[in-house]
Amino acid sequence: MNNLMLDLLQFPFMQRALLAGLFLALLLALLGIFVILRKMSFWGDGLAHASLAGIALALLLAINPLFLAIVIAVIFALLVYYLERKTTLSSDAIIGVLFTSLMALGIILLSFKAGYQPDLISYLFGNILAIKNSDLYLMAVCTAVILYFLLKYRKQLTLITFDKESAYLAGINVNLFDLIFYIFLAVAVVLGVKILGIVLVSALLIIPASIAKLVAKSFRLINILSVIFAEIIVSLGLVISYYFNLPSGAVIILTGTLIFLVMVLAKHLKLMPE
Repeated sequence: MNNLMLDLLQFPFMQRALLAGLFLALLLALLGIFVILRKMSFWGDGLAHASLAGIALALLLAINPLFLAIVIAVIFALLVYYLERKTTLSSDAIIGVLFTSLMALGIILLSFKAGYQPDLISYLFGNILAIKNSDLYLMAVCTAVILYFLLKYRKQLTLITFDKESAYLAGINVNLFDLIFYIFLAVAVVLGVKILGIVLVSALLIIPASIAKLVAKSFRLINILSVIFAEIIVSLGLVISYYFNLPSGAVIILTGTLIFLVMVLAKHLKLMPE
C-alpha cells in the first residue's frame, strides 16, 4: 500500500486529488455525525441536486461552476431554514419541493447550451482527478473555516443536537447555530460534488458517521472514528480506482459501503466488543 501511494504521488494531479479527498473526508465526516444524529440524511441529496442550477448557470456564463453552485446551495439552505420556521411543512417536504425545482431550473438552463459538456458530466458523477489548484485552495480555506467553527462550538452544537430545549435554557442562540450549520453543510456538500458528483456526494456524508456510530460507545469516539474511516475510504478508493481505471467517485463510495457491511456483519457475529 505504501509503495502504491508513493507511485501515485509522483503525479501532480494525484497529489491534488489526494489532498482534496482528505480535506473533503475530514469535513464531511465531522458534519455527517450531526447529520446522522439530527436525522438530516435527506439534506445531502437535496443540497447536491439543488446545486445543478448553479452549475448550469455557470456553464452558460463560462465561469467557475463551483462558485455559483455554492451560492445556489447556500440560498437553498437559507430557504429551507426560513420555511421550516414559517410553515407547518416538514423539512423533508420543503427540501423535496426546493431541490426538484432547482434541478428543473438547471435542466432548462442546460437546454440553452448545445453540445457535449464534459464539465457537466464531471459534476454529475464526480472527477477527483480533474481537481485544479484553484479548487484545492478553495477547499482548504473552506475546510479551515468550517473546522474552526465545529471545534470552537463543539459543546454548543452537541447540546443542540441532543437536547434543543436544554440548549435554549442554557442561553445558546439555537436558531443562529442552526443557520450557520445549514450554510456550512451546503458549502461542504457542494465541494464534495466536484469530487464525487451530484449523484454520490451525500453517501460520504452518511457512511463514515454510520460506521463510527456502529462501533463507538461515546460521542467523542464517534467523532474520531468517523474521521478515520472517512480518510481510509477516500484514500483506499482513490488508489483502487486509479490502478483499475475505474470512476473514482463510485469506487470511493463502494469502498465505504463494503467497510460498512463488514462492520455490520462483525457486529452481528459479535466479533466486536459490545
